[in-house]
Amino acid sequence: MKHTKLALLASAALALAAPAAAQVKLNGAGATFPNIIYQDWMLTYNKAHPDVQLNYQSIGSGGGIRQFSDGTVDFGGSDAPMSDSAIAAIQGNVLHIPTVLGAIVITYSVPGVSQQLKFTPDLIADIFLGKVTKWNDARLTSVNPGASLPATDIVVVHRSDGSGTSYGFTDYLSKVSSDWAQKVGKGTSVNWPVGLGGKGNEGVAATVNQTPGGIGYVELAYATSNKMAYGQVRNSAGKYITPALPSVTAALAGALKTLSPTTDFRISITNPDGADAYPIATMTWLLVHKTYSDIAKARALVQFIWWAETDGQARANELGYAALPSQLRPWIETRLKSISVDGKPVWTTAAR
Repeated sequence: MKHTKLALLASAALALAAPAAAQVKLNGAGATFPNIIYQDWMLTYNKAHPDVQLNYQSIGSGGGIRQFSDGTVDFGGSDAPMSDSAIAAIQGNVLHIPTVLGAIVITYSVPGVSQQLKFTPDLIADIFLGKVTKWNDARLTSVNPGASLPATDIVVVHRSDGSGTSYGFTDYLSKVSSDWAQKVGKGTSVNWPVGLGGKGNEGVAATVNQTPGGIGYVELAYATSNKMAYGQVRNSAGKYITPALPSVTAALAGALKTLSPTTDFRISITNPDGADAYPIATMTWLLVHKTYSDIAKARALVQFIWWAETDGQARANELGYAALPSQLRPWIETRLKSISVDGKPVWTTAAR
């Protein structure tokens, strides 16, 4: 009996001395566009799952793709899909997992103007090409009757870093303006004809706010959180649309007709068909590897992403994003189930 008690005490001592289960740390970096909701998701998830520590650096889509490709982060964030050549450079070891939808809005700071302004596609292109330089230009006043537009210089503000927001914006401009397509084109980084640069959506928002006559493009959540003015944009149906979550969802509706369960989700939804669709809308993606070497990290990442695609979507609207349609969920689940370590899928029933 004495020996039994000693054995039990020894076992208890060893149990107390054993280290707690190691915390899994997952690092990501990339797009500023979804940073508001990503930080919210990660804070919420960290609290509910203290064994997993998630960190995300808002450095722009270009930086996110670079760090993901270099292997310095566990996952990336981008509003611009990776190019075929970039995917080939990492032997195709990437999945694009859509997370939320958002609107890229035309935001401005015009002295003495309080009403919401309207913009046509050609006007936006010519402003950012430097062809329209005054706020009281006849082309602006003609689509904004009743607005007392001043003779203030237009100061264009654009991203200075590699940016998925820039990709979405220039993708739109390339579709609606042949002049823009020929002279500038689309990309995460382009040679801007005119303007000041700001780093991140945060930098563009701050610069526009501080610059009388400033005009720029930012994600809707940044405009609303900073109480910035933003305009209506005429869509392909000829209707002026206020950027709002239902109009962003409408922008995806047409694209869904072209998708299938085998799609890689690298689609553009700018300048879509549909009377109620906002024309400068985009989805944003998490970049994850198809194969990982660390089973604990891979499993924790898959479980977090599935939580974001299910429970996390409830936070989207409140934070200024449009939630993904439920139609995509089984397709996303299929992608997550394909992630593996040493040929073995990491998806478990715990991920559901």
